[in-house]
Amino acid sequence: KEVNNLPDVEILKFQPIVENFEVDDSTVHWIEKNITFPSLFFLDPCGYKGISLNLIQLILKGFGCDCIFFLNYNRINQHLENPVMANNMNAFFGRARAEKLRLELIGKSKEERQDLVISNLKDALAEHGGTYSIDYCFTKNDGNRTSHFLIFTSKHPAGLKKMTEVMGRKSSGKTEGVPSFSFNPKEKDKENTPTLFQLYDSPIDKLAESLLSDFAGQSLTMKQVYYTHGLSDKENKYVLKNYQDALRKLEEQGKIITNPSVSERQKRDGIVTFGQNVLITFPEK
Repeated sequence: KEVNNLPDVEILKFQPIVENFEVDDSTVHWIEKNITFPSLFFLDPCGYKGISLNLIQLILKGFGCDCIFFLNYNRINQHLENPVMANNMNAFFGRARAEKLRLELIGKSKEERQDLVISNLKDALAEHGGTYSIDYCFTKNDGNRTSHFLIFTSKHPAGLKKMTEVMGRKSSGKTEGVPSFSFNPKEKDKENTPTLFQLYDSPIDKLAESLLSDFAGQSLTMKQVYYTHGLSDKENKYVLKNYQDALRKLEEQGKIITNPSVSERQKRDGIVTFGQNVLITFPEK
């Protein structure tokens, strides 16, 4: 009723379809039959029932199709080591990966467990067509415990680039402009002031050092640097602006050569621009 009351809904080329059925293996066949155009899927299960690697693989198969899904991390974390839920976890991660993950989790801290679960999930997605993935974490109201994740996955780097920008803007905290890719009620819209330790462990400095090492002796455009470095590493959570800041810092320090040079590029709001076509030459190690 509410959908039908939307203004001008009748002029949409593809009319909204509302269905009500339990998600199971038959859903895969329904998607295969009905989804024949570029689509963004948002999967929001109660827990994790209904979400499978096969379902996500089918979703990503179509041209221009991407997927976001809700991940109940606490439920997954508890069920991984519960023998009663072994079959469910084997289906979710794949049997071999689930068994390997259970061994890796033994004796790990809360933070290490979370990193392992998310990393293994991204590896599983990559094997099923989701080459490019990023996670966004929500914490509980106390700001100390994880509530859940949103996981985005795509087969194309352009999809990841767009979602990285969106999730970066919606992050509740930033350090040196580097987004947390999380929502913490305690730090909403807060630019984190670097601690004494962070002054010696700047995220922009770390990125700059990584670029010098990874691209030593090479010449690439700004776009090539970002796409090959920023969008190919599943652990990377820097946005395009962070890469521009890191390269600008290296340029100021005389550690890279750019074409056009800094004197030939425009300024915007007092800052020299670093367009995606700027050619960067990195020194040999």
